[in-house]
Amino acid sequence: MNNKLFLPLLLIALGALIILNKFGIHLVGPIMGYLVPIAMVALGYLGIKRGSKFGWIIAGIGGVILLGKLAGWLVIVLAIGLILYGLSMLKRRPQA
Repeated sequence: MNNKLFLPLLLIALGALIILNKFGIHLVGPIMGYLVPIAMVALGYLGIKRGSKFGWIIAGIGGVILLGKLAGWLVIVLAIGLILYGLSMLKRRPQA
């Protein structure tokens, strides 16, 4: 697919999914809440590539929103990491 055609079609599809979700038609379920922040980060990145300072703002806001939505998962990953690190410390402990 042509690159000049892909981005407009992607934006139209994402916009349509957002509008349908607001009208109560949940096609993608819980993924919909992550769609807007991911789109903001992606559009901010495109703005940054083109040299726009506004792109940094959009990407930053989208990143903060996405971080808030992923906070529950990040805590679980952190807890697993702490457990694994603690276990590795026990294995390295010198035998008396």
